[in-house]
Amino acid sequence: MEKEKKQSAFSELMSYAGKYKILTYFSIVFSIIAGIVVVIPFVYLGKIIKEVINVYPDFSKATHIVSYGWMAVAFSIGYMAIYFCALACSHLSAFRVAKNMKKALLYHIAKLPIGFSDEIGSGKIRRIVSDETGNTEIFLAHNLPDIVQAITVPIVLIIMFFTYDFRFGIATLVPLFLGFIAMGGMFGSGMAESMRKYQDALESMSNESVEYVRGIPVVKTFGQTVFSFHRFKKSIDDYGKFCIDYSMRCRWQMILYETAINSTFAFLIGLVLLLTSRQGMKMGILIDFLFYVIVSPVITTSMQRIMFISENALKINDTLARINSIFKIEPLVESSIKEIPRDASVELDNVKFKYKEGAKPALNHLSLKANKDEMIALVGPSGSGKTTAAELISRFFDSDEGSVKIGGVEVRNIEKDKLMNTVSYVFQNSKLLKRSIADNLRIAKPNATESELYDALHKAQCDEIIKRLPNGINTILGSEGTYLSGGEQQRIAIARTMLKNAPVVILDEATAFADPENEVLVQKAFAELTKKSTVIMIAHRLSTVCNADRIYVFNHGKVVESGKHDELLAKKGLYANMWKEYQCATNWKVGEAV
Repeated sequence: MEKEKKQSAFSELMSYAGKYKILTYFSIVFSIIAGIVVVIPFVYLGKIIKEVINVYPDFSKATHIVSYGWMAVAFSIGYMAIYFCALACSHLSAFRVAKNMKKALLYHIAKLPIGFSDEIGSGKIRRIVSDETGNTEIFLAHNLPDIVQAITVPIVLIIMFFTYDFRFGIATLVPLFLGFIAMGGMFGSGMAESMRKYQDALESMSNESVEYVRGIPVVKTFGQTVFSFHRFKKSIDDYGKFCIDYSMRCRWQMILYETAINSTFAFLIGLVLLLTSRQGMKMGILIDFLFYVIVSPVITTSMQRIMFISENALKINDTLARINSIFKIEPLVESSIKEIPRDASVELDNVKFKYKEGAKPALNHLSLKANKDEMIALVGPSGSGKTTAAELISRFFDSDEGSVKIGGVEVRNIEKDKLMNTVSYVFQNSKLLKRSIADNLRIAKPNATESELYDALHKAQCDEIIKRLPNGINTILGSEGTYLSGGEQQRIAIARTMLKNAPVVILDEATAFADPENEVLVQKAFAELTKKSTVIMIAHRLSTVCNADRIYVFNHGKVVESGKHDELLAKKGLYANMWKEYQCATNWKVGEAV
């Protein structure tokens, strides 16, 4: 079977245009017509030159100059009107393409596992959804009509040049031919690869800049500079090095190109000198020379436009490749079997998982269980797999081997909406929208009454927060200097979780940003949660897990110990060592001897 041909960039863009596709074709037609019409004023200019020279010195005999001039003006105005129509059509279609592409991307991203953004990077995703789709609008709205016209004009002029005097036509085309050869050196097969590397460098800077901005408080606190962010600085250095290297690599081709296309006058003068040396100065030679001197720069301008627009044509291929890289990421497979969990128990049995093919397993034969309404804690060194295990329960990813069950049902077999209603996740750094407290809470339950909001806030120990806000739960966060501390934001996030009333709650380092006073209040909020939910708590502050029904100690992607707090201390294993180090850290004081 013959391999299916790859879809062209233009065809792919048109697949997003819908009924507006016809406007793009109208734009192309109008651009071709505009490219023809824009040359006609030069025809009348040639007629004016010819008539002026023929009647010299008695200019009173030049009876057609005014009419020729008005015709040139009329066609110039006609060109502007036609080109305006071309741009109007191209913009209407381009806007629809960019809009539909963004909608398709966001719809696809909404179906992807939540964890995919951590793998790709939020900066890269933002750039693809926002900037790359914007590049398609620029290409269709501006570059496409320009390149059609830029190609049409030289073709029309070449025909005209050979119609007037083929000798001058050849003299005009020789430098253009040399310019094309030089241009080929810059826009050869390696240009697409160079464009890919250029976009990679921009993407890397975008990703790293996002991380840098997030880390600015740390940088300022410790008086560091950008050099403390080695990857960010390296991305900037790599971008600069690529741009300089590419510019230096193309410098001779660019010099030859600019020299060639701007040497038309030299060839025309050389031809005139050659013709007059043989035939003497004739009126026809002078008229043709003046005409070609005036008109030939139009081709030079078109060549410049073609060169710069060709770069954007290559760029659009790279843009589509990056957009398609998101579409190629497959959503999690939805099982045809739809089961309902019998209760809120959670079990991981012999689970293996790695983030990327060939990477070291993040979880390796991991097993743990939380019974209904039980609170278990996951502790262990950083990178031991605690958060990964929690993400598998929420189905941010699917395990490679083993089973992840809620209420005895494999999470793959639970309908997505049902799973989202079953599991609530409180992140280490919970984000609140710049909207009112009420709006932030109603994300969990859009139809919640005001009394339900106040009840959830009360249980999450948020009463004093609401009392000091100028408009209570209707206060817009971020407005008029209204901000909450990290611990306060966590309590609001816990209130949102309580309002959702999910049977299974995962708390991932939920006290990480809480000061001692806030931590006490957060712990009270946790106590409310455990009354009617199965709670899985990830913590480095071991004081927060002492009352857990069971503590699982992680190391290298496995559970190495499990039991209650006192039982684990009696074993004198990894947990006992962690507890000892934690106690030393909490009791440490400034000025103590090491």
